[in-house]
Amino acid sequence: MRRRLMAGVAALVLLAGCTTGATTEPEDNPERQQAYQAAGIDPCPEAPPTAAVEGGLPELTLQCLSTGSESTLSGLAKGRPMVINFWAQWCGPCRAEAPFLKSVSEKTAGRVNFLGIDTVDPQPDLAIEFARVAGWTYPQLTDPDKHSYGPPLNVPGLPHTIFVDAEGRIVGQHVGQIASEEELDGYLRDLLGVDG
Repeated sequence: MRRRLMAGVAALVLLAGCTTGATTEPEDNPERQQAYQAAGIDPCPEAPPTAAVEGGLPELTLQCLSTGSESTLSGLAKGRPMVINFWAQWCGPCRAEAPFLKSVSEKTAGRVNFLGIDTVDPQPDLAIEFARVAGWTYPQLTDPDKHSYGPPLNVPGLPHTIFVDAEGRIVGQHVGQIASEEELDGYLRDLLGVDG
């Protein structure tokens, strides 16, 4: 009897391990979708699974913060440079750099795509409210299970910013808080060839 019980427990542990890191189905949450739209945040881009370019964004599919849709990172940055900022509403340094992201994203609209990824955040409703208060209008995805912490992105913590060229290659990263609008302008100029 004890041997059968132990075998059953072992089987459950193995099955549970198979589902770790699996993409969850988009959640149908009309209230959250309405809050996202009311915050003035752009819809998440439609980006089906696309083969990753060498040195580029991975074939990682994440759900939109508003719920109801998904985007695959490898399909996002083609034809225009991109800035991807990993953040969370509970993260103090993320709050401190928020005005710089807002300002530079507005100055470079039409030349650089910005994307936010709310990471390891247990309260998506508060995350939407934070994005609204920050004045971010660019799309926001969510990564509650830290899939971006693995290769090839290797996000070490929050905040974290990745710079992607028009061919979809990762050309630079900034670990930690961006200290000023001028610092972010410098990254765009030096890494992406875009003047603020």
